[in-house]
Amino acid sequence: MSKKKKKKQQEDPKVHGDLKGFKMEIDSFGEISSSFPIDKINDFLNKNVEDKKLKDRDDLDEIKKTKED
Repeated sequence: MSKKKKKKQQEDPKVHGDLKGFKMEIDSFGEISSSFPIDKINDFLNKNVEDKKLKDRDDLDEIKKTKED
């Protein structure tokens, strides 16, 4: 008899609460599709990721305040 391979259950990765249900796939043509609109992803990144190019600017706090309003 042949050995049966155990199937691993595919677990969802641990993600930030705002990104629950986020799925990203790349098809055979290299097109990226996701379950969230790009605007929502960009808003999340703007809030939670520091931009290395802008971190040394003196007016960074002013820029962030105007974007939030």
